[in-house]
Amino acid sequence: MTENDKIYNIEKQVIHILKNTFDPEIPVNVYDLGLIYEISVDKDCNVKIVMTLTAPNCPVVDELVNGIYESILGIEDVKGVDINLTFDPPWTTDMMSDEAKLELGYL
Repeated sequence: MTENDKIYNIEKQVIHILKNTFDPEIPVNVYDLGLIYEISVDKDCNVKIVMTLTAPNCPVVDELVNGIYESILGIEDVKGVDINLTFDPPWTTDMMSDEAKLELGYL
């Protein structure tokens, strides 16, 4: 497997994890909610995620971020995980996928 194949495979697995991680207050996964701003995997197989929350005072932030961290760290070949929370730009419902909008009645 080439380095690019390995990185692509890790990215696919990260997206799969994010699509199976649900915001405890909204029955939609964090990926389709639009909470994930960036996913990158470097040549050393370190994963970096830049994400936000639906609200800055989210009461389950630690549980949510730790769950994502542990799940991604469990992917074969991943050497490290760095999750950065940002609120710039602030999350809005416009960031949701069409699937999430449909699920929540926005379409």
